[in-house]
Amino acid sequence: MAQTAIALVTGGSRGLGREMALSLAKKGVGIILTYLSKKEEAETVVKEITQLGVSAAALQLNVAESKTFDAFVAAVGNTLKQTFNTERFNYLVNNAGIGIHASFTETTEEQFDTLVNIHLKAPFFLTQKLLPLMQDGGGIVNVSTGLARFSLPGYAAYAAMKGGIETLTRYQAKELGARGIRSNVIAPGAIETDFGGGVVRDNAQLNQVIAGQTALGRVGKPDDIGTVVAFLCSEDAKWVNAQRLEASGGMFL
Repeated sequence: MAQTAIALVTGGSRGLGREMALSLAKKGVGIILTYLSKKEEAETVVKEITQLGVSAAALQLNVAESKTFDAFVAAVGNTLKQTFNTERFNYLVNNAGIGIHASFTETTEEQFDTLVNIHLKAPFFLTQKLLPLMQDGGGIVNVSTGLARFSLPGYAAYAAMKGGIETLTRYQAKELGARGIRSNVIAPGAIETDFGGGVVRDNAQLNQVIAGQTALGRVGKPDDIGTVVAFLCSEDAKWVNAQRLEASGGMFL
């Protein structure tokens, strides 16, 4: 398969990130994916991608530790040269994240700070530091949540960070437009993954309740999101900019 572009997907070893990486690779996009601790899982995804006929590599990154970003950017630069024989990549997908379920009244400052570092500070500063390696005319995809539009108890801090990401996305689009770099945000609904302890996937009652509140009558699967990201990281989406694209099957309409 002819390689058409290169995408960097954070948190690409499992869950939604894995499906994003695979969906992009199926369109001929080379992949650099990051993982936190599960190197074997990351290498398995790399193997799956290379079997599709495109190049891929995995790099370790803890997005909660902004002081490591300079070293990570250097590693990306080396990987681009060694694995892809180029100096630039085209698309950045800020996917890495965790879920913390706690009511507004019981959320601790430590939990809040953890969510800030991972979901807001990382996409802000990691993107900033990677910009010199991004090709003009490329794109950024940030990840929000349906919870930024509708409210379910237990996600006040998490959803607040994602509200910030949605605003940041518009500012990125405005300020990076001179380089032809688009910035969009995808907002998944409830998805069957291990996110947040796998509650949507493993709790049959919750799964059923959410399906009943969704126009298409089910909860989401990881590849429901991966294909949308692959669209945004393509020339098919060349005129889509500063948009929030909710992929939730029509939740709480």
